[in-house]
Amino acid sequence: MRRLLLGLVVLALSLFSFVVPSAPAWAAAADNNVEWNGLFHDQGPLYASTSEPTCSTAVTVTVRTFRTDVTSANVKYYDSADSSFHWVPMAWVANDATGRFDRWAGTIPASCSAKYYRLQVNDGSDTDWYNAAGVSDNEPSQQDFYVLPGFSTPAWAKAAMIYQVFPERFSNGDTANDVTTGEYTFFGAPTQQKAWGESVFATAPAVNSSVFFGGDLQGVRQRVGYLKNTLGINTVYLNPIFTSPSNHKYDTQDYDNVDPHLGGNAAFSGLVSDLHSSSNGPTARIVLDGVFNHSGSWAKWFDRGNVWPSVTGAYESQASPYSGFYTFQSWPDQYSSFFNSTPSMPKYDFASSAVRSALYGSTTSVAQKWLRQSGVDGWRLDAPQYADAGGGNGSNATNHGIWREFRTAVKGANPNALIFGEYWGNAQPWVTGGEWDGASNFDGFTQPVSQWITGRDYSNNAASLSTSAFDAWLRGTRANYPTPALRTMSNHLSNHDITRFGTRAGGDIWKTYLAHFFQFTYVGMPTVYYGDEYGMQGGADPDNRRTFDWSQATTANTSVALVQKLASIRKQYSALRTGSFQTLAVDDATKLYAFGRADAANRIAVVLNNDSATRTYTVPAYQLSVPDGATMKDAITGTTYPVSAGNVTVTVPGHYGAILVN
Repeated sequence: MRRLLLGLVVLALSLFSFVVPSAPAWAAAADNNVEWNGLFHDQGPLYASTSEPTCSTAVTVTVRTFRTDVTSANVKYYDSADSSFHWVPMAWVANDATGRFDRWAGTIPASCSAKYYRLQVNDGSDTDWYNAAGVSDNEPSQQDFYVLPGFSTPAWAKAAMIYQVFPERFSNGDTANDVTTGEYTFFGAPTQQKAWGESVFATAPAVNSSVFFGGDLQGVRQRVGYLKNTLGINTVYLNPIFTSPSNHKYDTQDYDNVDPHLGGNAAFSGLVSDLHSSSNGPTARIVLDGVFNHSGSWAKWFDRGNVWPSVTGAYESQASPYSGFYTFQSWPDQYSSFFNSTPSMPKYDFASSAVRSALYGSTTSVAQKWLRQSGVDGWRLDAPQYADAGGGNGSNATNHGIWREFRTAVKGANPNALIFGEYWGNAQPWVTGGEWDGASNFDGFTQPVSQWITGRDYSNNAASLSTSAFDAWLRGTRANYPTPALRTMSNHLSNHDITRFGTRAGGDIWKTYLAHFFQFTYVGMPTVYYGDEYGMQGGADPDNRRTFDWSQATTANTSVALVQKLASIRKQYSALRTGSFQTLAVDDATKLYAFGRADAANRIAVVLNNDSATRTYTVPAYQLSVPDGATMKDAITGTTYPVSAGNVTVTVPGHYGAILVN
């Protein structure tokens, strides 16, 4: 009876609120059938009062339904404080701008405990459920929405557009610091200097890791104008820059100093100043690659080869003060290393409190020093799931304890520092409030985008994905994460570990166009691996680390010009950064994928054509509450399109997109 009375009140209020035809074609009825197409909720600003509550902040959540369709609705949330479920009745609050939808709201009370909620919607005898995985007939048991008091991610990172630089291959700004042929040996192999643009593969007796082209931080400094002004990038992520004998520098020798062949500490300090300055374009941030799972075998704490004559490393003596930093099965030659197959990368033993203090725990530790003293804005963590005690391979309670301590230390040094970890699967265990802010989004972006557009996975194996499967994949991976983490996931098409997107696309630059459309309009931080903006090609490591072709770095290159335009659009519209994400249309036959991004300022329909032919698509603008008679303007072309009968119709070239803004 209570639900029936509430339904009658809702119906009366909705009729009172708008003067509409008595039986509009789009109005639902109280017919014991919840219309699923009318349901929507996420934790965007239109549907949640906050996604980053404090302990004293209540959270009001709103669900959208077709008008007059629902007789009652409830929030059911699990509270970790008492390990129990609780119910909050939702009340009708308003119609939307079109009059097609009702909005119901309920408030989850404030407290410091983590909570997880799902929504129950009822039309008479029909009960359905809605959580982050979508709508279902039966009550779900996983992938609920998160309420995590105290968990927030940096505001600047939610607006970040990242450019990943592999320093040795980006730009040579000072030939005087180049590594020359035979300058030193790398595990017995001599260094080899090559001319810019040559093959990245070594010629014997050198090995791939000892091939150098001369890229350095002076070169990055000289290209800051390109990054800030031509591309519109506002964050630079550098692959490792600390002293190391390899070109990739994931085998750190000296965490206290930038490699002199990259320009040393002075060049780095200048780069930080250049990026943070507003005199050469908008201010930008800088994120470093933190290699904290392992060191190089030539690090002073290990010192295989006596690189540090004044230090006694763990490899040199069992009496070394650093013996506890590593795990030896049989000293000195049998020790735990990266994947236990890379002796140049001995693993840290985090059972040692001294290791934790040296890497992140003290104010002079590696992680804190570069934040406090050098103005670094965050850390990307390399292989962080493997960090462990006793030579283990991580992903356990010890591993999570390490990264909880790391977060406390880093946020203590700089509360606005970004922490995102490299992880190739579901990173949910690390991004639910106490460890990382976000992760490298291989599983939720790189892989599905590659398969949908190129028909190949990120390792360049044949693996096609239909549009409907693409949408389902994205929904499932979004549901894994709390909203603050979703907004700081790193969405890359390529990186230094996988085949280049341009190669997977078979050199078809139009597929790169389409990928960039999605990259700059999806939830998370668009992350452009150097050269991807012009479709650089490259196979598996090390071919994915070719030298940058600076003849392409101009808006005369249509792909570069598109990235510039997309970055400008993302910067202009907050809905593309923190707005709701809603699937609008999926068509396997025509390869249409359309979705909405919305906040109080704008309703945006992104229409993607994954076919090779030009297509005309009709998209339901009413799902974004855009009323009939309104117009939507393509932010790319400037063309305006009318909304009629709830829809907007747009023609899109093959492997291209439209960004329709209301």
